[in-house]
Amino acid sequence: MSAFIMKQHIGLWAEFRASRHCTAAAHAQHCGYCEPTRVVNFGPSQSRAAVIMALYHYVTQEQLSGFDKYKYSAVDSNPLSIYVMHPFWNSVVKILPTWLAPNLITFTGFMFLVLTFTLLSFFDFDFYASEKGHTHVPSWVWIAAGLFNFLAYTLDGVDGKQARRTNSSTPLGELFDHGLDSWACVFFVATVYSVFGRGHTGVSVVTLYYLLWVVLFSFILSHWEKYNTGILFLPWGYDISQVTISFVYIVTAVVGVETWYKPVIGSLHYRDLFTVMIVGCLFVVTLPMSLYNVFKAYRNNTLKHSSVYEALLPFFSPVLLFVLSTLWISLSPSDIIEKQPRIFYLMVGTAFSNVTCKLIVCQMSNTRCKPLSLLLLPMTAVVLLVISGILQNYEITVLYIWTAIVLLTHIHYGVSVVNQLSDHFNIYAFSLKKPNSD
Repeated sequence: MSAFIMKQHIGLWAEFRASRHCTAAAHAQHCGYCEPTRVVNFGPSQSRAAVIMALYHYVTQEQLSGFDKYKYSAVDSNPLSIYVMHPFWNSVVKILPTWLAPNLITFTGFMFLVLTFTLLSFFDFDFYASEKGHTHVPSWVWIAAGLFNFLAYTLDGVDGKQARRTNSSTPLGELFDHGLDSWACVFFVATVYSVFGRGHTGVSVVTLYYLLWVVLFSFILSHWEKYNTGILFLPWGYDISQVTISFVYIVTAVVGVETWYKPVIGSLHYRDLFTVMIVGCLFVVTLPMSLYNVFKAYRNNTLKHSSVYEALLPFFSPVLLFVLSTLWISLSPSDIIEKQPRIFYLMVGTAFSNVTCKLIVCQMSNTRCKPLSLLLLPMTAVVLLVISGILQNYEITVLYIWTAIVLLTHIHYGVSVVNQLSDHFNIYAFSLKKPNSD
């Protein structure tokens, strides 16, 4: 296993070196682009000895130059966001202390989602708790889930306002925010699934897998738009879904999961509304608006990529991830999605976030997106070994090990990129104090 992990890091190191055209000889002479190990320094009060880890410079020199020229451009046309949430967030941000770093607000909101996911993992690991005859999730957990989800949504809305309020806006803040958002997709989808579960009145784990991909595809559409148009059109579905999910958690705490057993009208159940809401947001709102915005840019001759191939590059790695994960669950010798749905969702969502973060780096730095993420190469080998039957008796163990590798790889990438951009912009990620003021 250690050899497998080493191969994964060697692959990432090769990607990093290739992006800088760094030869072994140049590296031996301490080239200016390559710095294989360094100290993580997120804040002035941290002990360096306690946080030392090997970091790579994943962001190329060309991308760093692109970040220097970056200017934020976004359009938010959602009435809920404009007329309700933004006035609320404007009031909230005024009570925050001016020494509070925006990235710390972003990270705190993300950790609320992780905490909610962890709580539900403890009380409903296999998604059976909401079924009749099973021990249900305690009401206080649903109350906590509702509060945590709304807090996460609120903090995600005020972090940018805090940055402008404290004059601390940087490209790192936007990258950090959207990078964590891409990872958060799997946490709130898996958490809300526990409301209905996989029982007779719930949704099958395979259906939820495809619904997860609907959410992931909706997320990447917005950043594909920006990659091609230079403008981030904020999706309507996000605000509506977050308010709805928070409300559903609180209602569940009050009336119990038994309420969701009953049909709404005729044979239409709440689980069907849950499915329709997710799929409808994509095909009725997000996808048509994305295609319209890209077409409008094409008609106005403002598209950043003229060829269809270049325009569609950002989809290559996510599509490959979808194909690999779908092959795994379809040809699994032990029906892995039925036995370990939560872990499988976590693996897919984390791998998706890793791929998406690299796209966000490219669209913010105005550089070309790579067609293939190297993380998917070892995943291809894992899937082929599993579905061929070679690892048939160890499939669950393989899933846990591969999920751990994906998590560690993604965390390593995130910490490395945040540290590299912090150094580049001469800032601390989680403090407003300047490094040169020590």
